[in-house]
Amino acid sequence: MKRASGILMHISSLWGDYSEGSFGLPAREWIDFLAQSGFTYWQVLPFCLPDSFNSPYSSYSAFSLNPFFIDLPDLYARGLVTDAELEAARQKTPYSCEFDRLHKERLGLLSHAAERFDRRYGTLCAEREEMNNFFRDHPHTAEFCRFMALKKANGGKPWQEWDSDIPDEAEERLWRFSQYIFFVQWRKIKKYANEHGVKIIGDVPIYVSADSADVWAAPDQFCLDENGDPSSVAGVPPDYFCADGQRWGNPLYNWKRMRSDGYLWWRERAGFMTELFDGMRIDHFRGFESYFSIPAGEKTARNGKWLPGPGMELVDAIRDACGIGKSADGEDFLIIAEDLGEITDEVRRLVYESGFPGMRVLQFGFLGDADSPHLPHNYDSCCVAYTGTHDNNTLLGYVWEQDDGTRRRIMDYCGYSGSDWNACYDAVLRTMFASHAGLLILPVQDLLLYGSDTRLNTPGRSTGNWSYRLTRDQLRDLDPSSLRRRNELYGRI
Repeated sequence: MKRASGILMHISSLWGDYSEGSFGLPAREWIDFLAQSGFTYWQVLPFCLPDSFNSPYSSYSAFSLNPFFIDLPDLYARGLVTDAELEAARQKTPYSCEFDRLHKERLGLLSHAAERFDRRYGTLCAEREEMNNFFRDHPHTAEFCRFMALKKANGGKPWQEWDSDIPDEAEERLWRFSQYIFFVQWRKIKKYANEHGVKIIGDVPIYVSADSADVWAAPDQFCLDENGDPSSVAGVPPDYFCADGQRWGNPLYNWKRMRSDGYLWWRERAGFMTELFDGMRIDHFRGFESYFSIPAGEKTARNGKWLPGPGMELVDAIRDACGIGKSADGEDFLIIAEDLGEITDEVRRLVYESGFPGMRVLQFGFLGDADSPHLPHNYDSCCVAYTGTHDNNTLLGYVWEQDDGTRRRIMDYCGYSGSDWNACYDAVLRTMFASHAGLLILPVQDLLLYGSDTRLNTPGRSTGNWSYRLTRDQLRDLDPSSLRRRNELYGRI
């Protein structure tokens, strides 16, 4: 694995004027910063439509695309958004995502843009043909659009309770427009990134929602009862941190059925990721080796059990769909195996046999002894090292919430004996850059030395997550030349 580095920041955290980050000028400015600083990768979170709690890890479709990322000035330049609409969409604050406004206003604005698009492009023109080709080539995304139109026609109820099979025409037009425009805009951003030497890493949640186009369109691929509800659900067992375990509630895959068609759904999902990104992180990769099954009627995860997963059969299907080993230039699609949590020898063996780099998280290194795989002296060259993930506190917040003994241990480990945290923090970054990890990924908050008030997500908390945003002025506090020098010094360019 070639030594490199990157930054973790979701699209929503980009600066801009319209309530959330988007595929506009700020995305290009961010790519310029990464390139100037010597970073090779930009890691983002899932691109699918987030749920009502704004989590991108729960969605109505694994093949959906978040319409809130669409760049409004681009639509304005094309005559699809009016002066008044653009002005009314301007945000009140640049410091956090305005999710309430987005949910109340943005889809209505995009619906008007979709009407104008239909009037302008009709049925016989190059743009309309390109749109039709997009949905022909992406049938799962087309299913998602129809699913959303049927959900609207059925009063927003879960698909298991639908009465009408006649979709809402305007709703389907909105979603077809938004999915196509998203793809067009993102394709340009990714092209710009690649031309500037920056690669994009996406994220794949392992499970899907019960009320989703995925389950609605192919119920035989999931473990469901006669009513279409999950017969067993996903989660993780009780541990030191949670006596009841975690009951996620997602339907489990019918692995026997998926095996019968060569894991076609997963192949198509992986193929979709290769169109959007240069690499992907597979969340909860250990579920491929064995997964925790909880009877649907249980309120906690206490009575769940581990069952064997598809293992290398699925890994091989994904590798094949991503063209790994077939690249003419030797640059394979990067797949990162999220191998955190309760990890057994069997899981370690699967990660090794897959050839995918696993994850190491510095914050986890100080929970145990010197043998912890998350301490930098134990990193190998085939791993991706993080100071923290989207689910962790920021590094600064983490350190200052530790007891004095642990805080001193962190400082000693990184070779710092003083009391100035800014100097100590620099020692922490040097330790990570100098480690053997093939790829180093830093959350943008850690690059900026920000505290816990900028934490992106706190698992188990339903509100107050995912809203962090960077401003252009804050980015200017970072010196690209200094960061580039560090990347050069430790061989990450």
